[in-house]
Amino acid sequence: MELRPITRADADAFIKKHHRHHGAPVGALWRQGLHDSDGVLIGVAVVGRPVARALDDGLTCEVTRMCTDGSANACSMLYAATRRAAEAKGFRRGLTYILASEPGASLRASGWQLLWDVRGRSWNCESRPRTDKHPTEDKCAYGWGAWPAQTKPQKVST
Repeated sequence: MELRPITRADADAFIKKHHRHHGAPVGALWRQGLHDSDGVLIGVAVVGRPVARALDDGLTCEVTRMCTDGSANACSMLYAATRRAAEAKGFRRGLTYILASEPGASLRASGWQLLWDVRGRSWNCESRPRTDKHPTEDKCAYGWGAWPAQTKPQKVST
């Protein structure tokens, strides 16, 4: 496997074809591609600013999309690569969210740690009606780096 740069168009097309429950994110700070030994794209990571405004401090980045074709170790390699790139760019911490039903083995294998649990919810409300296009089940936040006590949410027991 080999890490390579990837264009937005190629990353978005791959995500559209392979991601189980999300489309491509609208924005990003950078995208990372992963190719097999034949040069075929097998995975994409998209890194952006944190979606949660309270965590968007200029020193934190978020993997907003991780998508592979199921190739062994592809997720681990991409998570590790996004961390190395983020640290080289001066970010102090990174995070991502996975569904609580997902094992998180790739994150732990690449040095990320469980940070906190997030209760699933709908974004639909009376003041701003929306159609949910995302899973509303519980999620787990994983991350790396130094998390200031006032920034890090408390773990929620489920």
